[in-house]
Amino acid sequence: MLAALLVFQSSHGLLYAQAAPPTTQELDQLLAPIALYPDALIAQITAASTNPQEILDVDNWLHQNNNLSGTALTNAAQQQNFDPAFLALVSFPQVLDMMAQNIDDYAAIGEAFSTNQGAVMDSIQRLRAQAYASGALRSSSEMQVVQETQGGQPLIVIQPANPQVVYVPQYSPEVVYAGPGSVVAGLITFGAGIAIGVTLANSYPWGWGGWGWNWRDRTMLYRRSVWRRPNIYRPPRPIYRPRPPRYANKPGYGGTWGRPGGRPNPGGRPNPGVRPNPGNRPGPETRPNPGNATRPPNITRPAPTTRPATPLHPAPARPPSPRPAPASRPAPNRPAPTTRPSPNANRNPYAGFQQANKSGASVRQPTGGRASGFSAGTGQAARAASARGRQSAGSGPRKK
Repeated sequence: MLAALLVFQSSHGLLYAQAAPPTTQELDQLLAPIALYPDALIAQITAASTNPQEILDVDNWLHQNNNLSGTALTNAAQQQNFDPAFLALVSFPQVLDMMAQNIDDYAAIGEAFSTNQGAVMDSIQRLRAQAYASGALRSSSEMQVVQETQGGQPLIVIQPANPQVVYVPQYSPEVVYAGPGSVVAGLITFGAGIAIGVTLANSYPWGWGGWGWNWRDRTMLYRRSVWRRPNIYRPPRPIYRPRPPRYANKPGYGGTWGRPGGRPNPGGRPNPGVRPNPGNRPGPETRPNPGNATRPPNITRPAPTTRPATPLHPAPARPPSPRPAPASRPAPNRPAPTTRPSPNANRNPYAGFQQANKSGASVRQPTGGRASGFSAGTGQAARAASARGRQSAGSGPRKK
């Protein structure tokens, strides 16, 4: 398990080391949703952003223990060995929800803060100056806005109007950072106040009073010393994989603010009534049409040219056979078959038999057959025929 954690941490650093650090404009886009938060709260957020995996784990733990509040909540969080910044942020569950929903943006903020704290602080002051020049950032009953000068540099410090109640600002970055005098005060609203009390503010080292900024030296303070990442927390099951933020759909893309029909706030304003599913990483952001540009009318395209059908390849011609064509043989001249008479036609059943006449001499029928008893003939022939009939019937000649 320890080896797996070491590999994850080393690969986490390698992936970010390969990514280019954000430019000045990109850093302003990342910090725009939180630059107007009170100084102590924004310090806790930037410190917590250096460990994106812990953001997801603490947010999940808060959902599983949503029945705890106040001192009971902070005491239970200490038993989980969370980093000090998260021990302070458990009192602001809506802020942790916002960070978990936009985990890639806050991971980029944490990496930039670990690399160069001064660049992050300059971006915060630059954005505050833009909001103050536009007229949106002013003191109210919820927060106190003070302009100061440290080391010859003008600064804007934001603190809660009541030290024991913290209000989280809600605003649209594309509006409050517009040009000078383009908006009026009142565009920044506030939700329900978070009571931190004297105990949470001063009795714990990670409490509200332990966080701040040294704007002149461009460093963040924790317990009146320069903040160092504590590296106390060990994630039970690393699930976060770094992904580069998307800048094209964030307010201020290209260094412009106050664009008509501005884009939605990608950082997500805190909304305590909406929380993601515990432990689930939010899906990719929906990228709107850049600038809400009007699409050109449909262009009439010519009909495609009809291509001729591809001719079929003819079968290859077979070469002529070297053999000569066979000569036609004449039909044999055979004689026509002789028509034979039917064996039963004109058959004489008594042909070949000799018959004696009355005189006792044999009489042979002449060639060509003899007449029957019904045919016309001589009397002698009729009598001979009658004699033959009696012999065939088995009767002899009558005795006289």
